[in-house]
Amino acid sequence: MTRPLFIVFEGIDGAGTTTQSQRLAKRLQQAGPEPVLTREPGGTPLAERIRNLVLDPDAGDVDHVTELLLYAASRRQHVTELINPSLASGKPVISDRYAASTVAYQGVGRGLGIGMTQTVNNIAVGATLPDITICLDLSVEIASTRRLARGGKEDRLEQAGPSLQQRVRDAFLAMATDDDRWLLVDASADELSVHETIWSALQIRFPAFPFTKTR
Repeated sequence: MTRPLFIVFEGIDGAGTTTQSQRLAKRLQQAGPEPVLTREPGGTPLAERIRNLVLDPDAGDVDHVTELLLYAASRRQHVTELINPSLASGKPVISDRYAASTVAYQGVGRGLGIGMTQTVNNIAVGATLPDITICLDLSVEIASTRRLARGGKEDRLEQAGPSLQQRVRDAFLAMATDDDRWLLVDASADELSVHETIWSALQIRFPAFPFTKTR
């Protein structure tokens, strides 16, 4: 039995999740299967509107539980409107962030607790879980330097400071080392080297890659 892969990229802000998800999608497209590239929060018209709200640096003091629920609402719409239909139609899905970001940022970073965030995530995603989560690990200092280099105004979470980013990094590392469905990648190398590491690892993990996953 074969089916398309659902691949998720995670990491602290500046680790390269957007860059690497785009690189992987482009290479998959060249290889044959037409991937769906998406992101969180966002991915659908309604979810993108929620993204604008929850990441707005001018939103003021947003309650942490409110933040959690906004992310969950965005994710639920993302799953039902885009991710599940895409997978059902035979298209692989690559998402720049998913449910693990909520555990890391809101559960650990904001201090709401892993239990609460996992409960909310379960409601949002149901049985739609990634086949593999690629964790791009990078020090907070290097990630901050990269964000400054790219310019632009930082969003609410990026403005929360290095202590939040460090807690988030620690949370991602804990998840990546505790679950064999994760792939931990050193993101400090140049972006092409990181991409090649990911591509090779996916070929090893899934023998039919880049076309389908064999079960």
